[in-house]
Amino acid sequence: MKKPIIVGIAGGTASGKTTLAKKIKKELGEKVILLSHDFYYKSLTHLTKEEREQSNYDCPEAYETDLLIADIQKLQKGETIQRPIYSYTERLREAETVLVKSAPVIVVEGILVLENEALVNLMDMKVFVDTDSDIRLTRLIERDQKERGLDLKYILAKYKETLKPMHETFVEPTKKKADIVVPANRDTNEVGFGIVIEKIKSLIEL
Repeated sequence: MKKPIIVGIAGGTASGKTTLAKKIKKELGEKVILLSHDFYYKSLTHLTKEEREQSNYDCPEAYETDLLIADIQKLQKGETIQRPIYSYTERLREAETVLVKSAPVIVVEGILVLENEALVNLMDMKVFVDTDSDIRLTRLIERDQKERGLDLKYILAKYKETLKPMHETFVEPTKKKADIVVPANRDTNEVGFGIVIEKIKSLIEL
């Protein structure tokens, strides 16, 4: 089996990372596995739900990145993994896992996937989806209210106190590590996304 191509997709919260990852999956089908860094949030079982809700989820320490790296290395060897499931409502890792088989392309997306050097060193292609902060905030409010049941006051407070400063400290500096920076200040950047997909196709054919 040919060694899988590892594609990292980073960018700020609600920048369009997942949209790009899903487009790659739609285009290449079963050739692609999608892994979100969010699946690997640490399970803060020693904290109350209220304490978990106030925790910082936008810094490197919030993730069990070593486990993500180990899982990718297993997939590179053609092995299967038991991928974690994370509950955003409970802020806990669920007891169940998902069996994931290896594939020619492994797409790893998350705000901090280009922050960890050991993770970056596994990647054959690094992408940063670059979106203005006001657009990301609007998308964040819509997503967190609809999908995660969070109220506006909580979302805005976390954005101001945690998400924005963590983005400036940890996320934005990783843009310089990217092979391709895709501006996505409209709903999507179809041209930029298309370039990424074509590049992945060319890597598969090598």
